[in-house]
Amino acid sequence: MSDFRQSLPRAGTYDGSVTARNRVLRNTYWLLALSLIPTVLGAALGLTSGFNQFMLDSPGTSTMVFLVGAFGLMFLVERNKNSSLGVALLLGFTFFMGLMLSRLLGHVLGMGNGAQLIMLAFGGTAAVFGTMATVASTTKRDFTHLQKFLFVGVILLLVAMVANMFLQIPALMLTLSVLAIGIFSAFLLVDLQRIINGGETNYVSATLAVYLDLYNIFTNLLMLLGIFGGSRD
Repeated sequence: MSDFRQSLPRAGTYDGSVTARNRVLRNTYWLLALSLIPTVLGAALGLTSGFNQFMLDSPGTSTMVFLVGAFGLMFLVERNKNSSLGVALLLGFTFFMGLMLSRLLGHVLGMGNGAQLIMLAFGGTAAVFGTMATVASTTKRDFTHLQKFLFVGVILLLVAMVANMFLQIPALMLTLSVLAIGIFSAFLLVDLQRIINGGETNYVSATLAVYLDLYNIFTNLLMLLGIFGGSRD
């Protein structure tokens, strides 16, 4: 792990060259792959400890825990992104996100075809990632100007999701999930293009952004699959 961190560029040594941009992209992909391990461990802990059932029984409390924990850890990651502590905090964040994911996973695994739906959602997320990575690396069109509009969309989406926790409107939930997949897929394209073009020079921040995009695509895709393709047999 220490060898891996030593091979990563420091923000102060970034020179804007093609080699430097490729190094940031490569290290982002490595750290992104590494972040999947604590995510899986967190999800497994949530499922085996019964924490997922606690979240199902106390949706208000679990939402507060999620919001405070997620935004708090993201703040700490960004605050320490230029040190090895930033890597540790990022992995801690992904563990926390896996723990929070256990609520949805537990619900889907309760279905007869739950395991297949999870693999299908994972495959769909991987397909979106592959498509956006290909577009970001081959197109000459600049998508980074969409970042501000997408950020506003995420804020509105978050507010609507919190509101629907009290309204409990199924049609609105479906609409928001579809919108979330579209918004975060576009965000993924923007984030990857920023990394490829040298707009993001810190691999920790880059990994955090891409991870959040993929996490939201996966969870909303799994939610839709569970609603339309879930079997109780």
